[in-house]
Amino acid sequence: MNFMPQSQTSVDPVKLEKLAEVAVKVGLQLQTGQDLVITAPVVALPLVRLITKHAYMAGAGLVTAFYSDEESTLARYRYGNDQSFDRASDWLYAGMAKAYASGTARLAVAGDNPMLLSEQDPAKVGRANRANSAAYKPALEKISNFDINWNIVSYPNPSWAALVFPDDPEAIAVAKLAKAIFAASRVDVEDPIAAWVEHNANLAKRSSWLNGERFASLHFTGPGTDLTVGLADGHEWHGGSSTAKNGITCNPNIPTEEVFTTPHALRVEGHVSSTKPLSHQGTLIDNIRVRFEGGRIVEAKASRGEEVLNKVLDTDEGARRLGEVALVPHSSPISASGILFYNTLFDENASCHIALGQCYSKCFVNGASLTQEQIKAQGGNSSLIHIDWMIGSGQVDIDGIKPDGSRVAVMRQGEWA
Repeated sequence: MNFMPQSQTSVDPVKLEKLAEVAVKVGLQLQTGQDLVITAPVVALPLVRLITKHAYMAGAGLVTAFYSDEESTLARYRYGNDQSFDRASDWLYAGMAKAYASGTARLAVAGDNPMLLSEQDPAKVGRANRANSAAYKPALEKISNFDINWNIVSYPNPSWAALVFPDDPEAIAVAKLAKAIFAASRVDVEDPIAAWVEHNANLAKRSSWLNGERFASLHFTGPGTDLTVGLADGHEWHGGSSTAKNGITCNPNIPTEEVFTTPHALRVEGHVSSTKPLSHQGTLIDNIRVRFEGGRIVEAKASRGEEVLNKVLDTDEGARRLGEVALVPHSSPISASGILFYNTLFDENASCHIALGQCYSKCFVNGASLTQEQIKAQGGNSSLIHIDWMIGSGQVDIDGIKPDGSRVAVMRQGEWA
């Protein structure tokens, strides 16, 4: 008997199939003979099966899926040996890094419960996160350096849906979240692939304008925010689709509304406040307030999850510095939906944001040919982590500052100027 929870029957099967097709054809542009590694919550099995089908239809070599399970994760925190929290499955991540080095594509299905670890010991959560980040770094570098084509899509996990729509019965909450995911992912139209071609072209125009301006820094002002983000020497703006070092053009994030680049790790000054909660590894961190000096966070506060935030910042030297700055209009479809997703993939595309940690080597002129030493010399940051959090709203203004000190309006009240 093929059992499916009642809540999962409320997910439109036609749109779910379209999402799987977009993930393979737009998100990855999977090539004939190319292998694929998928990671997903076990509840997302219906989507993983469809992605696997479309991958093989596109000529995939071998598709391998790894699943996580919420109850199994909680069992570790409830019953696991204390010493185990300083370890991670490095053998698995080493295998993933080896696969990516051999040209395997990467697809992650997001949808974990954002509050899964909220009642667990923050010290254990911090230790586990640190161990996981260290073990994952060899694989993460292949992704963050765009060595391969990779993609993230989402599935409406019931526990996630219950957080987003707490007043609705499970089946209705899942249906609402599924509808929101499909709309944001542009698969609720007749021809999603054509819609993505048009959307990528619009994001490319924004990136081209910013690249033409050659700003030295960006100045963010708004409630609780007066932040100057210096931009890396030779930085390059990107948005939408990107061409990986393997020559394949992919859309790493579905959905995406951002244009982004690399800040200078040593040239960030001032203070900034988050405008949406950050869900990180099962912990919700809210009302983040940090102060930068010389590019480094020297003070960090949060009304919720502060202990976990500070443990994240202590991961390594680069964790207190920025690896990304991204611009998103307040009127983006995800922001206009009025839904707080408690999921960075969506919430970062409703708001301008910054990322702690590892930079993208892609975001440099001729980035594919630069060594790690050259990237560092130009201001690129290195870290075990890469964590986006939201700082934009309809009350935030952004000016671009040129090398001569002149200013150009980039955004006013959260909209492109």
